[in-house]
Amino acid sequence: MKKRREYSAEYKTKLVLEVLREEKSISEIASREGINTNQLGNWRREFIEKASKIFSRNAEAEELGEKLKEAREKEREYQAKVGQQAIEIDWLKKKSEEVLGEGWESRVNKKR
Repeated sequence: MKKRREYSAEYKTKLVLEVLREEKSISEIASREGINTNQLGNWRREFIEKASKIFSRNAEAEELGEKLKEAREKEREYQAKVGQQAIEIDWLKKKSEEVLGEGWESRVNKKR
């Protein structure tokens, strides 16, 4: 299976700016760099769509807000996972006592 190539933001920016200067065609630049013309066009479109955010006074606040939102979502996922594991541990302890009897923990810990 062929691994997808990854390109740095700086590399993409350099190529997009070259495309925008219109000194060479997208096809020429893509051919020279060994990338797909559509990929370069997608980078150009994304660059233009997001350019206005650079001049927005709230650009940093928006970016931080997105990062905070993502962090809170991850935290909720972790909390749910920990809660589920706590329920499972309690159930296992209860079943262990039913099967092995009272004091099972001390007997199990002695074997370690």
